[in-house]
Amino acid sequence: MMDTKILLAILMTASIAASAGYLGTLMLSKRMSLVGGPLGHLTLPGITLALIYGFDVSIGAFGVLVLAIMAIWFFEKRTKLPLETLTAVVFSSSVAVAFLFLPHEEIELALIGDISQLTPTTTFLSVTFSLIVFFIVHRIYKKLVFIAISEDLAKSEKIKVDRLNLIYLFAVALVIGLGIRVVGSLLTAAIVAIPAATSRNLSVNLKQYAYGGAIAGGIAAALGVVGYQLFTIPAGPAVIIASAGMFLVSVILKRS
Repeated sequence: MMDTKILLAILMTASIAASAGYLGTLMLSKRMSLVGGPLGHLTLPGITLALIYGFDVSIGAFGVLVLAIMAIWFFEKRTKLPLETLTAVVFSSSVAVAFLFLPHEEIELALIGDISQLTPTTTFLSVTFSLIVFFIVHRIYKKLVFIAISEDLAKSEKIKVDRLNLIYLFAVALVIGLGIRVVGSLLTAAIVAIPAATSRNLSVNLKQYAYGGAIAGGIAAALGVVGYQLFTIPAGPAVIIASAGMFLVSVILKRS
Protein backbone atom coordinates (compact mmCIF):
# COMPACT_ATOMS: atom_id res chain seq x y z
CA MET A 1 0.00 0.00 0.00
CA MET A 2 1.32 3.46 -0.90
CA ASP A 3 2.21 5.68 2.04
CA THR A 4 0.84 9.18 2.56
CA LYS A 5 3.94 10.95 1.22
CA ILE A 6 3.79 9.14 -2.10
CA LEU A 7 0.06 9.85 -2.45
CA LEU A 8 0.77 13.53 -1.74
CA ALA A 9 3.60 13.46 -4.27
CA ILE A 10 1.35 11.94 -6.95
CA LEU A 11 -1.42 14.45 -6.26
CA MET A 12 0.90 17.45 -6.32
CA THR A 13 3.01 16.33 -9.26
CA ALA A 14 0.05 15.27 -11.39
CA SER A 15 -1.80 18.55 -10.80
CA ILE A 16 1.25 20.65 -11.73
CA ALA A 17 2.06 18.53 -14.77
CA ALA A 18 -1.57 18.55 -15.95
CA SER A 19 -1.66 22.36 -15.82
CA ALA A 20 1.73 22.48 -17.53
CA GLY A 21 0.54 20.13 -20.28
CA TYR A 22 -2.63 22.18 -20.81
CA LEU A 23 -0.64 25.41 -20.99
CA GLY A 24 1.93 23.63 -23.16
CA THR A 25 -0.65 23.14 -25.89
CA LEU A 26 -0.88 26.92 -26.13
CA MET A 27 2.88 27.33 -26.04
CA LEU A 28 3.20 24.82 -28.87
CA SER A 29 0.58 26.71 -30.88
CA LYS A 30 2.47 29.97 -30.29
CA ARG A 31 5.76 28.21 -31.16
CA MET A 32 7.02 28.95 -27.66
CA SER A 33 7.29 25.42 -26.24
CA LEU A 34 11.08 25.64 -25.90
CA VAL A 35 10.81 28.97 -24.07
CA GLY A 36 9.98 26.90 -20.98
CA GLY A 37 13.66 25.93 -20.82
CA PRO A 38 15.09 29.45 -20.64
CA LEU A 39 12.30 30.51 -18.28
CA GLY A 40 13.17 27.55 -16.07
CA HIS A 41 16.76 28.69 -16.00
CA LEU A 42 15.55 32.17 -15.10
CA THR A 43 14.37 30.73 -11.79
CA LEU A 44 17.90 29.91 -10.66
CA PRO A 45 18.45 33.24 -8.85
CA GLY A 46 15.17 32.73 -6.97
CA ILE A 47 16.05 29.12 -6.13
CA THR A 48 19.47 30.28 -4.96
CA LEU A 49 17.94 32.88 -2.63
CA ALA A 50 15.46 30.30 -1.31
CA LEU A 51 18.23 27.80 -0.55
CA ILE A 52 20.44 30.40 1.10
CA TYR A 53 17.71 31.94 3.26
CA GLY A 54 15.61 28.82 3.85
CA PHE A 55 12.25 29.59 2.25
CA ASP A 56 10.24 27.66 -0.33
CA VAL A 57 11.95 27.27 -3.72
CA SER A 58 8.68 27.78 -5.61
CA ILE A 59 8.22 31.17 -3.95
CA GLY A 60 11.73 32.21 -4.91
CA ALA A 61 11.32 30.87 -8.44
CA PHE A 62 7.98 32.58 -9.02
CA GLY A 63 9.15 35.91 -7.58
CA VAL A 64 12.13 36.07 -9.90
CA LEU A 65 10.07 34.87 -12.86
CA VAL A 66 7.52 37.64 -12.34
CA LEU A 67 10.27 40.26 -12.39
CA ALA A 68 11.90 38.65 -15.42
CA ILE A 69 8.65 38.35 -17.36
CA MET A 70 7.76 41.96 -16.63
CA ALA A 71 11.18 42.90 -18.00
CA ILE A 72 10.73 40.70 -21.08
CA TRP A 73 7.24 42.09 -21.70
CA PHE A 74 8.56 45.68 -21.36
CA PHE A 75 11.52 45.02 -23.66
CA GLU A 76 9.24 43.36 -26.22
CA LYS A 77 6.99 46.43 -26.33
CA ARG A 78 9.99 48.76 -26.58
CA THR A 79 12.12 46.81 -29.08
CA LYS A 80 9.60 44.57 -30.94
CA LEU A 81 12.18 41.79 -30.76
CA PRO A 82 10.79 38.21 -30.56
CA LEU A 83 9.97 36.92 -27.09
CA GLU A 84 12.39 34.01 -27.61
CA THR A 85 15.28 36.43 -28.21
CA LEU A 86 14.50 38.59 -25.20
CA THR A 87 14.03 35.52 -23.00
CA ALA A 88 17.48 34.27 -24.03
CA VAL A 89 19.04 37.64 -23.15
CA VAL A 90 17.45 37.79 -19.71
CA PHE A 91 17.91 34.11 -18.83
CA SER A 92 21.62 33.98 -19.69
CA SER A 93 22.26 36.96 -17.44
CA SER A 94 20.25 35.39 -14.60
CA VAL A 95 22.02 32.03 -14.85
CA ALA A 96 25.42 33.72 -14.76
CA VAL A 97 24.50 35.61 -11.58
CA ALA A 98 22.87 32.60 -9.92
CA PHE A 99 25.87 30.30 -10.29
CA LEU A 100 28.05 32.83 -8.47
CA PHE A 101 26.05 32.20 -5.29
CA LEU A 102 24.33 28.79 -5.65
CA PRO A 103 25.52 26.43 -2.85
CA HIS A 104 27.41 23.55 -4.47
CA GLU A 105 25.69 20.92 -2.32
CA GLU A 106 22.28 22.11 -3.55
CA ILE A 107 23.03 22.11 -7.29
CA GLU A 108 21.24 18.80 -7.95
CA LEU A 109 18.07 20.02 -6.20
CA ALA A 110 18.13 23.24 -8.23
CA LEU A 111 18.65 21.47 -11.55
CA ILE A 112 16.40 18.38 -11.36
CA GLY A 113 14.03 19.06 -8.45
CA ASP A 114 13.20 17.21 -5.23
CA ILE A 115 9.83 15.93 -3.96
CA SER A 116 11.16 14.09 -0.91
CA GLN A 117 10.23 16.81 1.61
CA LEU A 118 6.56 17.35 0.79
CA THR A 119 4.03 18.45 3.41
CA PRO A 120 0.21 18.51 3.20
CA THR A 121 0.37 22.32 3.12
CA THR A 122 2.82 22.35 0.22
CA THR A 123 0.66 19.86 -1.68
CA PHE A 124 -2.53 21.81 -1.02
CA LEU A 125 -1.00 25.09 -2.20
CA SER A 126 0.53 23.48 -5.29
CA VAL A 127 -2.77 21.84 -6.28
CA THR A 128 -4.68 25.07 -5.62
CA PHE A 129 -2.38 27.23 -7.73
CA SER A 130 -2.31 24.61 -10.49
CA LEU A 131 -6.12 24.69 -10.63
CA ILE A 132 -6.09 28.51 -10.67
CA VAL A 133 -3.75 28.46 -13.67
CA PHE A 134 -5.88 25.87 -15.43
CA PHE A 135 -9.14 27.80 -15.04
CA ILE A 136 -7.61 31.17 -15.94
CA VAL A 137 -6.06 29.76 -19.10
CA HIS A 138 -9.28 27.88 -19.90
CA ARG A 139 -11.24 31.15 -19.89
CA ILE A 140 -8.92 32.85 -22.39
CA TYR A 141 -7.73 29.79 -24.34
CA LYS A 142 -9.63 30.44 -27.59
CA LYS A 143 -8.65 34.10 -27.65
CA LEU A 144 -5.00 33.17 -27.17
CA VAL A 145 -5.24 30.69 -30.04
CA PHE A 146 -6.75 33.46 -32.19
CA ILE A 147 -3.89 35.77 -31.20
CA ALA A 148 -1.38 33.04 -32.11
CA ILE A 149 -2.96 32.78 -35.58
CA SER A 150 -2.95 36.54 -36.23
CA GLU A 151 -2.43 39.38 -33.77
CA ASP A 152 -3.67 41.89 -36.33
CA LEU A 153 -6.95 40.03 -36.81
CA ALA A 154 -7.32 39.69 -33.04
CA LYS A 155 -6.85 43.45 -32.60
CA SER A 156 -9.37 44.13 -35.34
CA GLU A 157 -11.87 42.06 -33.30
CA LYS A 158 -11.21 44.33 -30.28
CA ILE A 159 -9.35 41.61 -28.38
CA LYS A 160 -6.99 43.14 -25.81
CA VAL A 161 -3.88 41.42 -27.10
CA ASP A 162 -1.31 43.00 -24.77
CA ARG A 163 -3.33 42.27 -21.64
CA LEU A 164 -4.02 38.66 -22.64
CA ASN A 165 -0.38 38.08 -23.53
CA LEU A 166 0.62 39.40 -20.12
CA ILE A 167 -1.88 37.10 -18.37
CA TYR A 168 -0.54 34.24 -20.47
CA LEU A 169 3.05 35.02 -19.46
CA PHE A 170 2.07 35.17 -15.77
CA ALA A 171 0.39 31.77 -16.14
CA VAL A 172 3.58 30.40 -17.68
CA ALA A 173 5.57 31.89 -14.79
CA LEU A 174 3.32 30.30 -12.18
CA VAL A 175 3.38 26.86 -13.82
CA ILE A 176 7.14 26.92 -14.17
CA GLY A 177 7.53 28.19 -10.60
CA LEU A 178 5.46 25.23 -9.39
CA GLY A 179 7.20 22.80 -11.75
CA ILE A 180 10.60 23.69 -10.34
CA ARG A 181 9.84 21.56 -7.26
CA VAL A 182 9.14 18.54 -9.49
CA VAL A 183 11.65 18.73 -12.37
CA GLY A 184 14.06 21.50 -11.33
CA SER A 185 15.21 24.30 -13.59
CA LEU A 186 16.85 22.00 -16.13
CA LEU A 187 13.78 20.09 -17.38
CA THR A 188 11.00 22.68 -17.37
CA ALA A 189 10.74 22.83 -21.17
CA ALA A 190 9.97 19.11 -21.23
CA ILE A 191 7.13 19.30 -18.70
CA VAL A 192 5.20 21.69 -20.96
CA ALA A 193 6.36 20.58 -24.41
CA ILE A 194 6.20 16.77 -24.38
CA PRO A 195 2.59 16.32 -23.16
CA ALA A 196 1.46 18.93 -25.71
CA ALA A 197 3.29 17.09 -28.50
CA THR A 198 1.78 13.78 -27.37
CA SER A 199 -1.69 15.29 -27.42
CA ARG A 200 -1.21 16.79 -30.87
CA ASN A 201 -0.34 13.35 -32.24
CA LEU A 202 -3.56 11.84 -30.90
CA SER A 203 -6.14 14.63 -31.10
CA VAL A 204 -8.47 15.49 -33.96
CA ASN A 205 -9.77 18.88 -32.76
CA LEU A 206 -8.79 21.79 -30.55
CA LYS A 207 -10.74 20.60 -27.52
CA GLN A 208 -9.17 17.15 -27.58
CA TYR A 209 -5.77 18.73 -28.10
CA ALA A 210 -6.08 21.07 -25.09
CA TYR A 211 -7.46 18.52 -22.64
CA GLY A 212 -5.22 15.81 -24.02
CA GLY A 213 -2.18 17.85 -23.03
CA ALA A 214 -3.46 18.03 -19.46
CA ILE A 215 -4.24 14.31 -19.34
CA ALA A 216 -0.87 13.32 -20.84
CA GLY A 217 0.95 15.55 -18.36
CA GLY A 218 -0.95 14.22 -15.36
CA ILE A 219 -0.51 10.56 -16.28
CA ALA A 220 3.21 10.98 -16.99
CA ALA A 221 3.68 12.70 -13.64
CA ALA A 222 1.91 9.93 -11.74
CA LEU A 223 3.95 7.26 -13.55
CA GLY A 224 7.14 9.19 -12.80
CA VAL A 225 6.40 9.34 -9.07
CA VAL A 226 5.63 5.61 -9.04
CA GLY A 227 8.99 5.03 -10.76
CA TYR A 228 10.68 7.26 -8.18
CA GLN A 229 9.17 5.13 -5.40
CA LEU A 230 9.84 1.72 -6.96
CA PHE A 231 13.33 2.27 -8.37
CA THR A 232 14.70 5.03 -6.10
CA ILE A 233 15.50 7.34 -8.98
CA PRO A 234 15.08 11.15 -9.01
CA ALA A 235 11.45 12.07 -9.58
CA GLY A 236 12.11 14.86 -12.08
CA PRO A 237 13.93 12.73 -14.67
CA ALA A 238 11.47 9.87 -14.01
CA VAL A 239 8.53 12.14 -14.90
CA ILE A 240 10.20 13.28 -18.10
CA ILE A 241 11.16 9.73 -19.12
CA ALA A 242 7.55 8.61 -18.58
CA SER A 243 6.35 11.58 -20.64
CA ALA A 244 8.81 10.77 -23.42
CA GLY A 245 7.63 7.15 -23.40
CA MET A 246 4.03 8.30 -23.84
CA PHE A 247 5.12 10.51 -26.71
CA LEU A 248 6.73 7.53 -28.47
CA VAL A 249 3.52 5.56 -28.04
CA SER A 250 1.57 8.47 -29.53
CA VAL A 251 3.89 8.47 -32.56
CA ILE A 252 3.09 4.78 -33.12
CA LEU A 253 -0.65 5.37 -32.71
CA LYS A 254 -0.75 8.58 -34.71
CA ARG A 255 -3.17 8.45 -37.61
CA SER A 256 -1.68 9.08 -41.02
